Amino acid sequence: MNLYYQARRLTLFALLVLASLQLQAQGKLLSMEDAVINPALQPENLRQLTWVAGTDEYTFVKDNDLVRGKATSSKQTTLLTLDKLSSALEAAGAQPVKSFPVIEWVSGNIFVVNLQNNVYRYDLNSGKAKQVASYAVEAQNVELDPTKQRVAYTKGNNLFVSTTGAADVAVTSEANEAIVNGQAAHRSEFGISKGTFWSPSGNNLAFYRMDQTMVTDYPLVDIAPLPAQVNNIKYPMAGGKSHHVTVGVYNLNSKKTTYLKTGEPAEQYLTNITWSPDEKHIYVAIVNRDQNHMKLNQYNAATGEFVKTLFEEKHEKYVEPEHGLYFVPGKSNQFVWISERTGFDHLYLYDTNGKLIHPLTKGNWMVTDIHGFSKDGKELYFTSTAESPLERHIYKVSLANARAKRLSQDKGVHAATLSTDGKYLLDNYSNPATPRKIVVLSNEGKVRQTLLTAKNPLAEYTLGETTVSSIKADDGTELYTRMITPPNFDKNKKYPVVVYLYGGPHLQLITNNWLSGANLWMHLMAQKGYIVFSMDSRGSSGRGLAFEQATFRQMGTVEMADQLQGVKYLSSLPYVDESRMGIHGWSYGGFMTTTIMLKSPETFKVAVAGGPVIDWNYYEIMYTERYMDSPEQNTEGYKNANLLNFVPNLKGKLLMIHGTVDDVVVWQHSLAFLKKAVDEGVLLDYFVYPGHPHNVRGKDRVHLMRKITQYFDENLKATPQQ
Repeated sequence: MNLYYQARRLTLFALLVLASLQLQAQGKLLSMEDAVINPALQPENLRQLTWVAGTDEYTFVKDNDLVRGKATSSKQTTLLTLDKLSSALEAAGAQPVKSFPVIEWVSGNIFVVNLQNNVYRYDLNSGKAKQVASYAVEAQNVELDPTKQRVAYTKGNNLFVSTTGAADVAVTSEANEAIVNGQAAHRSEFGISKGTFWSPSGNNLAFYRMDQTMVTDYPLVDIAPLPAQVNNIKYPMAGGKSHHVTVGVYNLNSKKTTYLKTGEPAEQYLTNITWSPDEKHIYVAIVNRDQNHMKLNQYNAATGEFVKTLFEEKHEKYVEPEHGLYFVPGKSNQFVWISERTGFDHLYLYDTNGKLIHPLTKGNWMVTDIHGFSKDGKELYFTSTAESPLERHIYKVSLANARAKRLSQDKGVHAATLSTDGKYLLDNYSNPATPRKIVVLSNEGKVRQTLLTAKNPLAEYTLGETTVSSIKADDGTELYTRMITPPNFDKNKKYPVVVYLYGGPHLQLITNNWLSGANLWMHLMAQKGYIVFSMDSRGSSGRGLAFEQATFRQMGTVEMADQLQGVKYLSSLPYVDESRMGIHGWSYGGFMTTTIMLKSPETFKVAVAGGPVIDWNYYEIMYTERYMDSPEQNTEGYKNANLLNFVPNLKGKLLMIHGTVDDVVVWQHSLAFLKKAVDEGVLLDYFVYPGHPHNVRGKDRVHLMRKITQYFDENLKATPQQ
């Protein structure tokens, strides 16, 4: 055989092998580990992407090196290697670091790293590091001040401050462990995420002091030691005693603390704490326990004296302030406030006398985030749902005339970071066709450069088709849905269905981002032969106040009606097997799963309810009384939502799952349900995760999802797709 024909045969053979490999690759199926904990299947990102303080430069970490780029140039250079940084840190007393630590820029040449209970300052010009602060090994809730030289932290129930060249100072010294300082108050409702608030110069520190002595102890049991030990937490249940909160102000120079005179009643919520730019005043949005009346109050930071109420907001159902004041640069007497007073979160420009200058945004859509101001304070950058409830886009608005302009270009869900000079934005976004894209936007919306276009991490996997659509609620409200069909879907066949739901406030399942908001477990289930369906019912977020408040005082009612509309739609589809339908949800979704199984017992054959609320009397005051009022005010609503009253109705197969040290939806919920089932002779399945709180994380989550999947497989008997 001559060389030409031999080469041709080899080429044909190679093409056949390549085609075979491509078919194998395209046919790849997800394992449970892939679906739950495989980071390689998440879209690529730029690690630690951030703006350099005071510049139009950005940095990110790549291959354990710090890379720098400029908004106006596509050139990128290695700014610092891990080896060089580690050597400098070791010279300053640190232990060697094996991965590039998180950095915070102080200026164009200086950043700090917070590691090994020390804060180190690194100077790019000198290539040297020095220790600027240290703090206790037991420290929690660590927060650096704006100058990055002081540290506030908690140890136990007390608050401490560490400064350069001085011993740590105990700001509080409460002996009673039920009095907690420097930690998030009000169980992290009202947008509260921390308990310390540095003043702009770092010379003062405001903090929460939470007195829980009047709140009943609630036992969580640690089974690790022998014998098991009780860990009592303070858990204020609906209708019971709530904790009392005050705000302290610690002056680092005088080392004295003053408490704001926030007055009576003691059972009120102190939210959205904000310093004035000149540090003379502190603003607090005070919400009454009924959560239907908010006062934005000003206090003298030095004396704690009440100065004035700037304005009030009331609502017959509830108000829920979740953002502090955004002061306008160069105008310390003007700020922007986010309010839901028109039914949607919008921006309002105020002066510090409480006078409304004018609204900045309006419409039947929501502002979801504020990114900051232009350097001259004339424009504000924000994200909203103006294009669609399913999308998030970046805008700017003029403070002078309220004219707004959309800056982000492509469809999808955009997240922005504004440069400190207000000229550029890092736009990190995705949509169903784009796993992730990161671009530099000018403040006029022009794409200056693309930093990352992530490859599809699932390109080798065979996934089912995802369709986002909508149906109508019984009152005509549009409800968005997402359906994932199995690979090689055949409309002439009948498929079992798994409905995944949540349905409660502060969560939206369906968005126009990568995978349309779905997770890989849902795609794994589709690969196994299920149709996976979700719907954002009334009560969920992203659609405004009326949509969310539809469930007020009647949780589990309107949401169930909407979900049953979804079932009605599914039943109309010729390829859906009505006799093999399952439902699954966690937390509020667990409540909804159990509710539907008991109140519409013929609908689903099988259900898995994780961490479910069973009786709202057992849930925390702040959340429950906002959406249900107190048990005394809404006896009938609590009775109708108490699932213990409906246990005998259960007909389908129900698996209930709970973490044994759940401090959000306490274990008592599902245990009470289990006891009631035994009393009534009702059979159900039950599984616990010892030592896990409200969510099962880490490697054990693989076990959890296997357990859930097995339950559906055993009871819906799906046929895997080949």
